[in-house]
Amino acid sequence: MGFKTGIVGLPNVGKSTLFNALTRTAAAQAANFPFCTIEPNVGEVAVPDARLDKLAGINASKQVVPARMTFVDIAGLVKGASKGEGLGNQFLANIREVDAIAHVLRCFEDGDVTHVEGRVDPVADAETIETELMLADLESIEKRLQNIVRKVRGGDKEAVLQERLLKAAVEALENGQPARNVEVADDDMKAWNGLQLLTTKPVLYVCNVAEDEAAEGNAHSAAVAEMAAAQGAASVVISAKIEEEISQLDADEAEMFLEEMGLEEAGLDRLIRAGYELLQLQTYFTAGPKEARAWTIRAGTLAPQAAGVIHGDFERGFIRAETIAYDDYIALNGEQGAKDAGKMRAEGKTYLVKDGDVLNFLFNA
Repeated sequence: MGFKTGIVGLPNVGKSTLFNALTRTAAAQAANFPFCTIEPNVGEVAVPDARLDKLAGINASKQVVPARMTFVDIAGLVKGASKGEGLGNQFLANIREVDAIAHVLRCFEDGDVTHVEGRVDPVADAETIETELMLADLESIEKRLQNIVRKVRGGDKEAVLQERLLKAAVEALENGQPARNVEVADDDMKAWNGLQLLTTKPVLYVCNVAEDEAAEGNAHSAAVAEMAAAQGAASVVISAKIEEEISQLDADEAEMFLEEMGLEEAGLDRLIRAGYELLQLQTYFTAGPKEARAWTIRAGTLAPQAAGVIHGDFERGFIRAETIAYDDYIALNGEQGAKDAGKMRAEGKTYLVKDGDVLNFLFNA
């Protein structure tokens, strides 16, 4: 199950530098000129989770497999993208393919790095991209409404539902609000998601600050945090330059470097976890001598569907899930200890898997 987060922003805000650090590669060229990223670069990253190492230690697991997230470095956007300016059409097409947006904002002052607008104002930058996405949605909706007129007149139920949802989106967009602010009934969510509007995608604001401001942030990142809070969104402070340096170090060197910088953990770890939470994802584990592994599911997933993440046969032939809460597993030193203490539960098809559950699925082949 792949979940993609697109890294977006105006040119020269540090997107590609951040992507390089995230994926521990130099695949994305970082240079001081607009559109140095022409094709979206895609990289998978491990989701940091100390719980997995503890499970592996208890089981002496030969292999440790973390959960993973996909990040896409998307070409820089400029004002007018919704009308095809710069690489606008490509930018919008690439955003349509991701599940969430990590919006990198320049929150650092540096006369050697040009800004396409000639000033540093991250809130205005955020509004520029949001506006372009909203304009693109409005144009897309207008075309869709024209295309379903006949079906609506003919009483086609699907078309009538689509028209109602599209008009609700138009109302929000024309009032300067992204489509994700529209309240949608549970029964309509499948159709709503099928519209694939750009402004329905959840957004995480990433404040790229100077190296000496990575611990506390600055006035720019504070303004972004205030904006995010007003929108019900999240924001993280990170220094792309620091993260790029850390990505070149081994674990011990990285830990020493973080201590010297006064940082408790790498900003990338916070970013990845924030992206995970943004997509409402959670983790369950399987653990044994051969392998300790983290599996990604959406919050609210039932046991059979969680089993299906491992293999479709597990879901189709699901019988039950032998379940141990993570804390019990650790406190009782593994599966046998939990079993002896009566902490292993047999859960059926209606069980909502909880974050951290250690599971063993029984199924009919």
